[in-house]
Amino acid sequence: MKILLILPHHKQNNILNKLITSLGFPSLTLEQLVACTPKKYEVDYIDERLQTVDFHWKGNLVGITATTVNANRAYKLADEFRRQGKTVILGGYHPSAIPEEAKQHADSVVIGEAEISWPQLLKDYESNTLKPFYKSKPVDPRMIPPASTLPEYLRATGIIQATRGCPYQCKYCAVQTVEGGLFRARPLPSVIEEIKNLKSNRFFFADSSLTINKTYTKKLFRAMIPLQKKFSCYGNVDVLYHDDELLRIASEAGCEQWLIGFESINQETLQAIGKKTNTVQYYTSAVKKIKDYGMNIMGLFMFGFDTDTLDVFSSTLETINKMGLERVGFALLTPFPGTTLFNEFLKEGRILTTDWSKYNLRNVVFQPKNLSVEQLLDGRNSIAKEFQSFSNYLQKSFNDKNRSINRLFNSIIVDYFIMHKLFRI
Repeated sequence: MKILLILPHHKQNNILNKLITSLGFPSLTLEQLVACTPKKYEVDYIDERLQTVDFHWKGNLVGITATTVNANRAYKLADEFRRQGKTVILGGYHPSAIPEEAKQHADSVVIGEAEISWPQLLKDYESNTLKPFYKSKPVDPRMIPPASTLPEYLRATGIIQATRGCPYQCKYCAVQTVEGGLFRARPLPSVIEEIKNLKSNRFFFADSSLTINKTYTKKLFRAMIPLQKKFSCYGNVDVLYHDDELLRIASEAGCEQWLIGFESINQETLQAIGKKTNTVQYYTSAVKKIKDYGMNIMGLFMFGFDTDTLDVFSSTLETINKMGLERVGFALLTPFPGTTLFNEFLKEGRILTTDWSKYNLRNVVFQPKNLSVEQLLDGRNSIAKEFQSFSNYLQKSFNDKNRSINRLFNSIIVDYFIMHKLFRI
């Protein structure tokens, strides 16, 4: 049997997008799907960020994984392949959040993680007993496959996932739609071996946060020290501020950058959205401490919370400059399907559109409470334009004491594009 796996993208014909993608990260989902497909099947794969879908593909079954912003494109692909007589399977964040909607475009839908469901689905397909939906319990972390199964093309970096699941209940976060709230960590030897096998000297941890279980992370980082690789990862500001040992080991292991979801400079806002792990009063001191250990920070902020008023943009920019952040991503609050936020806004009648292509973190898709739609959109765009201008980025990069000349010129273009792509899905 021949299988085609597709990662759809709504900008599949954008040349600049292909260039940026080639400098960025491979698809973790696509790689893990290939890895958990039994070897007896012949597998083709298409990453639409770089490749073109051939609707005349000769095979049996098409699997498409979709995030919300790419859902419309995924449905279009699914409908066309079904017209060609192919059996189509949909999975990923969006189909997991709204499986009944996805089922209208597919023969079957995989809900949540695929390591157990996908092989079982393939067996059922061969025996003509395909079910409409497949959902499994959180998988044993020993079953999470390495993400180094596909050619790396011309990638500047690799990608690793050491853990899954997040126990925190942030109202806007879609991670629990697929990974759930049960934190699970892969065996250290497996992760270390995967890092060793990466062709690139730099990679990115795709984990929701490497500060959820500090004991595991410290063991992981200690084991990584001899590998002499460089990496970036997500972490919580409060944990990093309070744990000097973690910062020291992270620096020794090769951590170049922590991606930190500050989200808001208002403590009331953080409490209201369930981001109880953040304490605003630690922000500036935490940034300084992380930098003192030789690591950089990319700060992530969102606008559109119910506590946000018109002055939130200027006050946030002022605070960011005081914090000394050189790299920042600005997003619009987006109520992704499956999240608590989406359900609350839907109940309140505040969802303005279900055109999923607009759910890209830079369109206003809900009715704000204390701002007009135009004020929210203009405010976010203005602060992003002011802070993220290329000249401003260059100046901040050259002033960054943690950047060696070699590191600066090897990565400045890549980092700049990643910063812009982070919230421009």
